[in-house]
Amino acid sequence: MTATHYRAAEVDGLKIFYREAGPQDAPVLLLLHGFPSAGHMYRDLIPLLADRFHLVAPDLPGFGRSDMPSRDQFKYTFDNLAGVIGRFTEVIGLKRFAIYIFDYGAPVGLRLATKYPQRITAIISQNGNAYEEGLSEGWSPIQAYWRAPTQANRDALRSFLEPESTLFQYTHGVSDPSLVSPDGRSLDDHYLARPGAHEAQLDLFLDYASNVALYPDFHRYFRDHQPPFLAVWSKNDPFFLPAGAEAFKRDIPRADVRFFDTGHFALETHSAEIAAVIREFLDRTLRL
Repeated sequence: MTATHYRAAEVDGLKIFYREAGPQDAPVLLLLHGFPSAGHMYRDLIPLLADRFHLVAPDLPGFGRSDMPSRDQFKYTFDNLAGVIGRFTEVIGLKRFAIYIFDYGAPVGLRLATKYPQRITAIISQNGNAYEEGLSEGWSPIQAYWRAPTQANRDALRSFLEPESTLFQYTHGVSDPSLVSPDGRSLDDHYLARPGAHEAQLDLFLDYASNVALYPDFHRYFRDHQPPFLAVWSKNDPFFLPAGAEAFKRDIPRADVRFFDTGHFALETHSAEIAAVIREFLDRTLRL
């Protein structure tokens, strides 16, 4: 088994924590996590791919073990998250890489792809949405905040940051919740409980509207560059619907779309199945 290393990089004054495994000269896969998680969500996937690929899983600023600067020092927007991760790839010497995008990792990774298309070798999306039809009714309270960013609408979203919501995200749509380890969600709750974390996350809820506004740019990138694309989609996700996965085929006709009978955090129950699909996809596409 290939060892996983736990490192930190200094990125323009911020400490970015990351997991790294696999041969240094192997094809690179950058793993970008979602809300409210961190790079630990890839703890089961990394060992299944590290014999063949060089895997890097950073914690976004404000998440996991990366720095969480105060809101007067760092504006919590997806543009800024993507800017830090883009610089992170340069600091640790990643030249060309595939991206695995999940949840919040999608708008971060797709910003990198549109800015540096020549650096992206392939895209794997695990419920990493880029189409409005992929947004479920679960987004309604957040969309209300976009339309009217009042304190009342902001406060209405605080329940999304409580342990009950984390439990829901991990177990909704899973046929046997006893298969879902409590370790991941407990760690997420620990990081969410840090002083200042809730306000930073509420800022990101508001700024998620900027991602929807960029969907046409993402679609243009897909059409113009036709990146090798694999969707490994949880069909029972309460936030990102299967229609969002199928929509990629409009702009990338050769997109490979696979569905798994599980919930939002698919790697908690289907890491082996997803790893097998990824190995076949990357072995095939990176040889082209």
